[in-house]
Amino acid sequence: MLTLALIILIIILALVFDFLNGANDRANSIATVTATKALSPMKALIMASVFNMAGAFVSTKVAETIGKGIISSEQLTLSILGTGVFGAIIWVFICTRSGVPISVSHALIGGIMGAGIAALGFNGVNWQILNNKVFLAIILGPVAGFMAGAVLLALSSWILFLFFKKHLTQKVEKVFQKLQILSASFVAFTHGMNDTQNAMGIITATLLAGGLINSFSVPLWVKLSCGLAMGMGTFFMGWRVMKTLGWKLVKLEPKHGFVAETGAGIIVGLHSILGMPVSTTHVIGSSVIGGTLLQNHRRIKRQVAGKMVTAWLITIPCAATVSALSYLILNLFNLY
Repeated sequence: MLTLALIILIIILALVFDFLNGANDRANSIATVTATKALSPMKALIMASVFNMAGAFVSTKVAETIGKGIISSEQLTLSILGTGVFGAIIWVFICTRSGVPISVSHALIGGIMGAGIAALGFNGVNWQILNNKVFLAIILGPVAGFMAGAVLLALSSWILFLFFKKHLTQKVEKVFQKLQILSASFVAFTHGMNDTQNAMGIITATLLAGGLINSFSVPLWVKLSCGLAMGMGTFFMGWRVMKTLGWKLVKLEPKHGFVAETGAGIIVGLHSILGMPVSTTHVIGSSVIGGTLLQNHRRIKRQVAGKMVTAWLITIPCAATVSALSYLILNLFNLY
């Protein structure tokens, strides 16, 4: 009976985490399309919900990395899962309330790491998976996003100059606004392939650890409930983060939004195929900067960018610390 209650509690925590994931990470995927007024916030939200859900059904490789890659299924206990998700929730909530875009994926990874180290020691963590799929993605994601944004802006500017010469009129901007609907749909789809699977991996690992399923296979109801929780998070709490990325970081035009979304979608999609949890925040933020820097560096607000980078750097250790302390407190009072 106690085990079943703990399983239910962890599932609730995972859905709360997914709610905050929607409030932070998924808000990023539609921030640029709303900032340039290519879509209204409500239409962007509906579009993101549909394509996020579609992306979640394409692949579960990232869910497998989260659910059984950081700590092996044989060693992953319900107490590690519960305190790991709790640590991630606390850190994501703090940053979301402050309007700071962070990596929700890395918060969860840090949470599981911290609880795992507290319970099993450093040898209990699968460092090879972390090095090859997590830490590598932390470096590659922003760099690739920056380069993709810069290259795509240069390419699109060259094509526009070739066909329109110097007559880059308002009509051209309207074309980019229409193209942004496609690019925003694309990045929402790839976001579903990657970030939506965080909570799916936790819930599936919980069901496996609790003996309710025999193998790591994400059930349909888990996919649907996680998609719903994420959509609600974006609707109720996503506006602060959308404002930071869409309005405060740089002065966006439709062409900047298009190249940022397209570049981010390509990079996130490639990472998803490889089962690498990548931060949509890192990638699209870097893509926005890359797509703006070469044209006019004065558009970038360095103080806002600096706060974002600082939050990215400290996310894993902060979430890990909260989770480790939570596990140790439970152990001290024999609460599991």
